[in-house]
Amino acid sequence: MNDDFINSFQSSIGQNLNLCYQCRKCAVGCPIVYEMDYTPAQIVMAIRLGMKDLVLKSKTIWLCTSCETCTTRCPQDIEITDIMDTARKIAVREKVVPVNGDIRNFYRSFAQIIKIFGRMYEFGVIVLFKLRNREFKRDLGVGLKLLKYGKLSLLPNLGKAFQTEKMFSKVKKIEEENK
Repeated sequence: MNDDFINSFQSSIGQNLNLCYQCRKCAVGCPIVYEMDYTPAQIVMAIRLGMKDLVLKSKTIWLCTSCETCTTRCPQDIEITDIMDTARKIAVREKVVPVNGDIRNFYRSFAQIIKIFGRMYEFGVIVLFKLRNREFKRDLGVGLKLLKYGKLSLLPNLGKAFQTEKMFSKVKKIEEENK
């Protein structure tokens, strides 16, 4: 058991993971559990057992969409999305390479677009993602179909761009002050 790993999780999320009694309602409600290598309940148990490598190298922590269906269904009100987010942060900090390697590039692209435009801009995410992974031809057919049927906008909505930048600046300042 890796006590440091368990304690860092407990302090990061501010919840007692021992409250989870493995009812698996989180897994039953998860819309993408079929893609995961471990269910959310299994990840919680692995954390409780200090199985750091299993948690940080799992596909599950990167596939979680933070839809909060699991949290809503949890009879113990355990914030599974916070657990997944904390696991991703630890994995990045410790330079653990995800099994599905492109997912980190996708997250970075997504976060950068949100920071710049204040909302989702799919075409921008795709462009940044393709620049990062250098697979320009992959999924080209799907992209062209989305453009053809008007499901992918080439231009972003700039309505909230400046407000979001202010928010990110404030958060960065607060984080620097708390170091």
